[in-house]
Amino acid sequence: MYQIGDLIVYDTTGVCHVTDIRKHDLLGTGQERLYYVLKPLFQECVISTPVDNTKVFMRPVISRDEAERLIDSIPSIHVKPYESPVLRELTTHYDAFLKAHDCAALVELTMSIFTKKQTATSQNKKLGAVDEKYLKRGEDLLFGELSAALQIEKDRVPEYIEARVAGEAAAGSHRPASSPWAFSEM
Repeated sequence: MYQIGDLIVYDTTGVCHVTDIRKHDLLGTGQERLYYVLKPLFQECVISTPVDNTKVFMRPVISRDEAERLIDSIPSIHVKPYESPVLRELTTHYDAFLKAHDCAALVELTMSIFTKKQTATSQNKKLGAVDEKYLKRGEDLLFGELSAALQIEKDRVPEYIEARVAGEAAAGSHRPASSPWAFSEM
């Protein structure tokens, strides 16, 4: 059970602060249940969800060490953009990354779409609307959790990633010439 003050990832909403735990009879059945009161860090709303809710994914935010290890692994991540003329297939493919509720999956998602965007730009084309939507959503979720784990502002996360990866490259890692992790340039 989470405690008041904990930071958790709540489904695809992203990082939330547990502001309260209280008993409610929200359904009007006469039976009270324990609910988390959650305040998303990057949205203006409040969420009440049963403590014993098994239908919606919840987990603790990754630690600073986990975040730094993930960032350090970025140069070794090789992604292939997913191509499909069928929008439903594209959406299903991208949804699987979001529903993994995993930062590594979000890195793969955003890097693969970024690579796709670079290819489109080099051909004087635009990225498709579905790709843009999932790129933004992936960035929001990834940068939100990394922001919480690293205790930095969300808008500074791309800069932090670039600096840390550049430091790893200087230390001898292999780094591609372009910067697919420079998500802020999109």
